[in-house]
Amino acid sequence: MIYHTYIPRLPLSEFVKFLWLSEGDNLPSSRVNLLPIGSMELIINLQQDIIPLYDRNSRECGSTSSMRICGIHSQTFIIDNHSQISVMGVRFQAGGSVPFFQLPARELYNQVISLDELWSFHAEQLRENLLKTPTVKTRFLILESFLLSMMQPRTQYPIVDFGLREFQKSSIPTVKEVINKIGISNRYFGQLFCDCVGLTPKLFCRIQRLRRILFLSAGKTYVNWNDIALTCGYFDQAHFIHDFRSFAGYTPTDYLKQRGLHPCHILLPD
Repeated sequence: MIYHTYIPRLPLSEFVKFLWLSEGDNLPSSRVNLLPIGSMELIINLQQDIIPLYDRNSRECGSTSSMRICGIHSQTFIIDNHSQISVMGVRFQAGGSVPFFQLPARELYNQVISLDELWSFHAEQLRENLLKTPTVKTRFLILESFLLSMMQPRTQYPIVDFGLREFQKSSIPTVKEVINKIGISNRYFGQLFCDCVGLTPKLFCRIQRLRRILFLSAGKTYVNWNDIALTCGYFDQAHFIHDFRSFAGYTPTDYLKQRGLHPCHILLPD
């Protein structure tokens, strides 16, 4: 498996964390469970015309087109690795999708839909241009230029931007602490945040803690879960295990046994 990333230039980098391209078929499992990553992602399959969808019981339940948008998730969803042999993607910044889709991010919460439902013929044109270009660098430049052309003016919400900066610090403050700094109501802040980011501030913070846990344990065969839990702000180990299982569906120990190539991947049996 070969994995490339590309950091876009300004102003795109304000809304897009990075572009990526993955190529290769030497994968350890045919399917993986993707854990919540705290952001939206655009997927472009350069090999197949459709991408299968699976239900919570690993049964195939339909498909999307070769280009799809994965809204911000608070639950796992299954990826078919056979459809990941040649794939490009866009990882949006938290709250960064709004200028591109012109709808509240909450409408895509826990959803995976075909991109042509939002971009119609533009999506097909983009894929055709990428398929005509064999080099990685040029594909990134084509995708970058396309995203810049699709950007629309974004309504500024400084209080949401402030909240996101606070919630993505290494020591995550409580929602109440952030609201007290801003001086607005919990309800108003929650509505704005959900429209821009896709989920509630509290749920976003829980996913940020989970991601920090996953990356602190990445590459390790033994993990002192109690130390990591305290480092990441959990009250105690019971609180950590309950939160981990609610997102991953596994205990931390079982996750470590079935972890994939990426910290957010859990290998599923063939």
